[in-house]
Amino acid sequence: MIEWHDYLNGENPEKHTVTGKLRVWKDAFSPQLNNQRDIFVYLPPSYGQAGKRFPVIYMQDGQNLFDRATSFVDEWQVDETMETLAQTEGLEAIVVGIPNIAERRVHEYSPFAARMGGGQADSYLRFVIDTLKPVIDADFLTQKSRKTTGIVGSSLGGLLSTYAFFHRPDVFGFMGALSPAYWFAGQAIMPYLRRMPYIDGKIYLDVGTAEMGSSRGSSFFRQNAHEVYELLLQKGYRSGVDLHYIEENQAAHNEAAWARRLPDAMRFLLGDGREYADSLRKHVI
Repeated sequence: MIEWHDYLNGENPEKHTVTGKLRVWKDAFSPQLNNQRDIFVYLPPSYGQAGKRFPVIYMQDGQNLFDRATSFVDEWQVDETMETLAQTEGLEAIVVGIPNIAERRVHEYSPFAARMGGGQADSYLRFVIDTLKPVIDADFLTQKSRKTTGIVGSSLGGLLSTYAFFHRPDVFGFMGALSPAYWFAGQAIMPYLRRMPYIDGKIYLDVGTAEMGSSRGSSFFRQNAHEVYELLLQKGYRSGVDLHYIEENQAAHNEAAWARRLPDAMRFLLGDGREYADSLRKHVI
């Protein structure tokens, strides 16, 4: 039996930046990866009201999502964003935060092997789909269909989310890739996507115009993101309908930038799309 605990669990709240209801499953074991990590689950404000069930979003780099105290540098402010969207726009979802295991991150997040690692994304996704998702669906009030199940990440997590949407369309009906590392493994995601058919669902994609950090290949973030955007248009995705692309002016490759763009991502992925004009092809903010 899985034991879920309140995230703060008696700790001094002043040392943390958590808002709303956050639960944690300590040391969740992955038989697919033979490792363990904590799992965080954010519950929306109206959780528990009679008859209500919620979409579920599986997000990578979970230690950077909710609490500055556990983050690498800063946090995405997922909890604050979701609380605000619920109160102001009625958009709610359960968000599952899956922390990375630092030394395994590059291996687990890339489906393509390279000199610096990668190649275990299929095993990671089996952990998410076959081990974690059944627990989430059993223990929480979820909407279980693919249409209401999404996957979101940034950088290598964005690469993973893109791959997951096309690799497991039976599970994921929408995805978000913020500043995706499409350059990884010699841009191996490009020929992969060209081979894939159109998959019904929603895709959110963004990048900053100043993503010139120290990581190898980072100068290609903007170029590769736009190339994937154009490729998706050619597949039949319609900008403003089932595809939303943003280039944020002067934005760097960091959690602060992803936190700024997260509200727009969630509006698109969880909303009905009526607020996005069909004529929108590229949005620069």
